[in-house]
Amino acid sequence: MNKLPVDSLKLDNQLCFKLYAASRAVIRAYKPMLDQLGLTYPQYLAMLVLWEWQDSAPQQPTVKALGERLALDSGTLTPLLKRLEQLRLVQRQRSARDEREVHLSLTANGRTLREQVGPLKARLLCDSGVDLDRLSDLRNGLDHLLGQIKALS
Repeated sequence: MNKLPVDSLKLDNQLCFKLYAASRAVIRAYKPMLDQLGLTYPQYLAMLVLWEWQDSAPQQPTVKALGERLALDSGTLTPLLKRLEQLRLVQRQRSARDEREVHLSLTANGRTLREQVGPLKARLLCDSGVDLDRLSDLRNGLDHLLGQIKALS
């Protein structure tokens, strides 16, 4: 039986804790920008995908495709999209071919909101003083880690 080193169970040595704490800190840093946009962080992520799809949409921009892209289930995504629809940023429409399929599109307001994000995000990055090359390396490392974890499941 292998015995774990005592230090391996310390909180500060846990990658999962560092990822969790970093995620919460990033979301907190985004909050002032998101408040100006009238969005929550999960709503912002959904809008990022929809803006991305505006430029290069998948064959079917559906709720299911969005859920897969964001790794969110429909129970989480449906209320989020309902709120974005109430904010007149997104439009949902049932497919005539298959009623279970719900298509997504941006409204004019949703497309316009994208223009407000660039300057706010640039200011957020400038104010943070973070080295953009280090952020890129970190993002690439996290992509690799995520790929390895997904391969296990």
